[in-house]
Amino acid sequence: MTHEETTPAARGTASEAFAALRAEFDAVLAADPEHAAQLAVYRDGRLEVDLWGGPEFDGSTLTGVFSSSKGAAFLVVALLVSRGELDVDREVRHYWPEFAAHGKGAVTVHQLLNHQAGAIGVAEGFPPEELADDAAIAERLAGHPPYWRPGAAFGYHAVTVGALAGELVRRVSGLTLREAYERWIRGPLDVDFHLGLPEAEEPRLRSILPPRPARADPDALPEAPDSLGGIAGNRHCRAAPVVLHELPNSRLMRAGGQSSVAGVASARGLARLYAAAISGVDGGAPLLDRDTVRLAGAPHTTGHDLVLGMRRAHGLGFLLPGGHLPAGTFGHDGAGGSVAFAAPSAGIAFGYTRRRFAGGSAPEADRLAAVALRAAR
Repeated sequence: MTHEETTPAARGTASEAFAALRAEFDAVLAADPEHAAQLAVYRDGRLEVDLWGGPEFDGSTLTGVFSSSKGAAFLVVALLVSRGELDVDREVRHYWPEFAAHGKGAVTVHQLLNHQAGAIGVAEGFPPEELADDAAIAERLAGHPPYWRPGAAFGYHAVTVGALAGELVRRVSGLTLREAYERWIRGPLDVDFHLGLPEAEEPRLRSILPPRPARADPDALPEAPDSLGGIAGNRHCRAAPVVLHELPNSRLMRAGGQSSVAGVASARGLARLYAAAISGVDGGAPLLDRDTVRLAGAPHTTGHDLVLGMRRAHGLGFLLPGGHLPAGTFGHDGAGGSVAFAAPSAGIAFGYTRRRFAGGSAPEADRLAAVALRAAR
């Protein structure tokens, strides 16, 4: 049974089993009349929750999802692993010989995907045209020394890991990442999640709004552009200093399909991507076999992240959120506040987008995810 939501706060539908989640989303929207967001949940391949609310937002609105974009890139890689075409334990140089330059010859595919290669950027940074072009980023990184001894530590490859994954895809399949994603996933499965937004879809787009001013923390110091975090965020590039919340608002970035930070999606699209991966959609088979699903949700890189300065865990590139979510959950959040994940043990695929830049995982998204998982039990 499905109820149509008609309150001013939330619109859309949610099945009876997810009534508590609908109530929580209502509360999120009611707490801030300017908050615009979408929420979608699949269970066992069926869309159970499709809600939205706020100014200028409906269920088909698209917005930038920042690093949630990486999930689409990693799913393409996971497909190659699932098909036996890519071995995560082999050195990257086996597929991409040029990457071995400057002491990177021993880097494995696993290490590359899981932020251990030290390929977080280049000394001069990426000017706008390169930052929007995964192929250009990959070429620059192949010829650049790593920022730490590969395999000895890990640090978030914020704007580069999609390009690195994409070059692996191209070397193995002969297709660009965007071509493979369109051909294998987005097109046939009607996933409303774009790596390279067609101009015809631009009317559905709503730009990311800047963060609200926060009271200054007198103990907080701005991160130096030439720190590891600054380099990983391309903030050291004098030709294109990065204003993070503006990245997906650039047509150059959106059109280029830059797969680390410039994906564009609805919450339906985020959730459907992960539902297709673990359960299948529209009666189809899952994209990934069980072994690859387990690999994606198993921690390969854990501990202190040199770039972010916090504990993180990754598997097959995907972020492993941990916390209140079941073991084996994998996905990726985005700096704008988007969250997307699959919880295979619960059969749940979750997608959340918001318009106001959050500067990381939004606290309301964590609450919504927790309620969604409780409803699925």
